[in-house]
Amino acid sequence: MDEVDVDRLLKRFGLSDKEVDTYLTLLEHGEAKASTVAEAAGVSKRYVYSASEELEARGFVTVNDHVTPTTIRANPPEEVVDRLASDARSMRPALEARFSRTETTEEPFEVVKSRVTVVKRIRRAIAEATEEVTLSFPLDRLDEVADDLRAAVDRGVLVLLLVTGVREGDLDDSLDLSSVATAARVWGQPMPSMLTVDGRTGVVAPAEMVARSNSGKQAIVFSQQQLGPVIVGSFLGNYWPAAVEAAVADPAALPAGYTNFRQAVMQAELHRRANEGVGARVIGRLTGTGEAVEITGEVVEVSQGLVAPANNEFPVQHSLTLAVVDDRVTVGGPGAFVEDVEADRVELTPLDARDDPADRVDA
Repeated sequence: MDEVDVDRLLKRFGLSDKEVDTYLTLLEHGEAKASTVAEAAGVSKRYVYSASEELEARGFVTVNDHVTPTTIRANPPEEVVDRLASDARSMRPALEARFSRTETTEEPFEVVKSRVTVVKRIRRAIAEATEEVTLSFPLDRLDEVADDLRAAVDRGVLVLLLVTGVREGDLDDSLDLSSVATAARVWGQPMPSMLTVDGRTGVVAPAEMVARSNSGKQAIVFSQQQLGPVIVGSFLGNYWPAAVEAAVADPAALPAGYTNFRQAVMQAELHRRANEGVGARVIGRLTGTGEAVEITGEVVEVSQGLVAPANNEFPVQHSLTLAVVDDRVTVGGPGAFVEDVEADRVELTPLDARDDPADRVDA
């Protein structure tokens, strides 16, 4: 640790600039007369005496005034540090007694003017994701968020990544997006950097603001649940279909349960494409009446636009069709109204692990 750091840390404990100089001089001498310290520290002899009294009261030095001339001795650093730590610990009960705990409230919107801050907000949001991340980000800046995306994928988060600014020559084996996204697409055109996390928080930033510093542009950071689906709808409806698929993860191991409906749809589709039968248990409500319902059956159809080729009727449509007894039941996610059931949770199992006689609709 250099002297600049020592100066700064000592000042945190209330020492003035001259007191710091006096104390550091005494450390170098071990023990010295006031005149010696004054000359080395560049202060007056009178000040040394005054400062030494204060330093002694705080346990930094010992003043030997029973000898002539008076000498001042620096106390061993380990003793000083132990005393400072003890004083800090002794304050804790009193500070906590006075501390009024209040819940941190997030502002629904934050205007950000700094590129560095925007990237920090994006990284922090991805790190906090538990279910779903949708993100568009420029290729030449992707390394800034790659580790955070990779960690999210490892946690089982559905990561839909759209990499922008990708030229035709960039589409080769060196562009490996398989580890940073559940599904990744590339697009050569510029577009805003759009992030949503778990459908409730996110960022919208102009393309040039993320691409370069000092663009003069501003970004919006939001934490409003009503806005999340709007941004996701724009991402999946306007940009995702126009981009080229570059990577798709392998199917996740089953059985597995999902409260994020798009993740359930994605996994059901990936397993079906691998010629693996999939059973599903859905807990939700009937869209017509709102009555609670639980259904179990084989997934016989998936409508989706997450992986190519898409087979949904419109870009944001994602649904499952289950064969239940002698009927077929359609299942949608939050806000579903076209399908028969709005799902809160979907549990997928390998088809041969499903108990066929239990196929049922329980209302």
